[in-house]
Amino acid sequence: MTTLKEQIRADLVTAMKARDEISARALRMVLTSIRNEEVSGTAVRELADDEVVKILGREAKRRREAASAFAEAGRAEQAAAERAEEDVLNAYLPAQLDDAELAAMIAEAITETGATGPGGMGQVMKLLTPRVAGRADGKRVAAMVRGQLSG
Repeated sequence: MTTLKEQIRADLVTAMKARDEISARALRMVLTSIRNEEVSGTAVRELADDEVVKILGREAKRRREAASAFAEAGRAEQAAAERAEEDVLNAYLPAQLDDAELAAMIAEAITETGATGPGGMGQVMKLLTPRVAGRADGKRVAAMVRGQLSG
């Protein structure tokens, strides 16, 4: 079974052979981020797939933010390029939770922690964060938790 990092490398080779510049650029940047993470710290180490997914999520978020910044600045061509790179990276991420699934998970976490009111948000987030890792944006989760606790 191949690791996610090996799959990304293989896909990079395929993209370069197909002269798919957008995919190749996005995958190169992700592999660079992975390598940087592997050599940071006191010793070189191989990242597990869940760590690679976190890096992919971070890189996709960067592309999403850059695309919105370019769009606001009236640079539609660069915004489109960033969105295209984000789409390439999203293919490697787990499927995102829809609002109904996320709301159900939040309700379950609130029940488990017994949290009431905005003061219990930390407890709920602590329990919920590992469960939704890579499948929902943290801001979106926090907003929905805040809404359920205050409403």
